[in-house]
Amino acid sequence: MVLALNENIEHISGCFQNLNNEDLKFLNEKKTQINYLKGETIFKQGAFAPHVLFVNSGLVRVYLQTGKEKQINIRLAKKGDFMAFSSIFNKNTYQYSAISLTDSSICMLEKEALKEIILKNPDFSMQITSKNSKNENRYLEIIKNVSFKQMRGKLASSLLYLTSDEFKADKVFQYLTRQDIADFASITVESAVKFLKEFEKESIISLKGKEIFIENKQALNDINMKG
Repeated sequence: MVLALNENIEHISGCFQNLNNEDLKFLNEKKTQINYLKGETIFKQGAFAPHVLFVNSGLVRVYLQTGKEKQINIRLAKKGDFMAFSSIFNKNTYQYSAISLTDSSICMLEKEALKEIILKNPDFSMQITSKNSKNENRYLEIIKNVSFKQMRGKLASSLLYLTSDEFKADKVFQYLTRQDIADFASITVESAVKFLKEFEKESIISLKGKEIFIENKQALNDINMKG
């Protein structure tokens, strides 16, 4: 973790560019930029949450610790994504953990400062809300996976998420272990490896080292929908 040279916040994301100069100056004074190396913990579930975090660059794995040695990977955060946004709404601790999958640059915004700007600027508030709304669908999918789906369906859902257009340019599998993939599906690593091989035999995917390529997306969708 290294304190980074500060870059004006309006240059980081388009969602800040419609703020007036006074508000931009205020936010710039209330932020800290930090560079994290691959594998470093950015924040920990249960720790005091004074900041909302914004990914300037890099790829971050966001996960929920559900037991001493058990976790569920919630999502991947990339450039332009917020993390710990719920800390604005009377959440005094981080609700999940985040670890840097690649060298990453993170902008830490004091949550009370961001809340003040959101309340003053309805258009900015709508942009921020829209940017974060996609996470709600992701969380609902996780709940559905854990509650209703068989293991093949869980893995299919996770593979569809990790190969979605959102991550097409990131080649995410080079940064993920088979354990990470299992934790996205909420299954054991042994089951993940078993079903990956089954999917390969069925010509649904192809495996090359750590990389996973979708060969028959419709078949994977069908497995996901059937659960």
